[in-house]
Amino acid sequence: MNYWLVKSEPSEYGWDDLCKLEEDVWDGIRNFQARNYLKEMKLGDKVLFYHSGKTKEIVGIAEVSKEAFPDPKDDENKGWVAVKIKASKSLNNPFTLDQIKEDDELSTLPLLKQSRLSVMPVEKEQFDHIVKLSR
Repeated sequence: MNYWLVKSEPSEYGWDDLCKLEEDVWDGIRNFQARNYLKEMKLGDKVLFYHSGKTKEIVGIAEVSKEAFPDPKDDENKGWVAVKIKASKSLNNPFTLDQIKEDDELSTLPLLKQSRLSVMPVEKEQFDHIVKLSR
């Protein structure tokens, strides 16, 4: 199993939107590295859902429910892909970017080095650490 973090501006599409739908297509990604990460996602992989913008915090846990397929928004047929994710659970206490920056165990989290990337891998230990501290 792999672990991931996806980012979204909550005013455009937030955790509450995913929770209302329960499952949705994660599409519209137009970065080659993020696309490659989408292609690596496997059924059942765990996903941290991060709100970018003003709040900058991890707010929930989702799961990959369908592996990479052609992005339905790829009107120019350029090979972009999407996955489906489903909401698993909200974090009791959102885990903020400031908390991430202050935590030595999270110093290698890609979010800190590639802050503009909307899909990125997370190590299992880091995933577990974030979930534990958000209880």
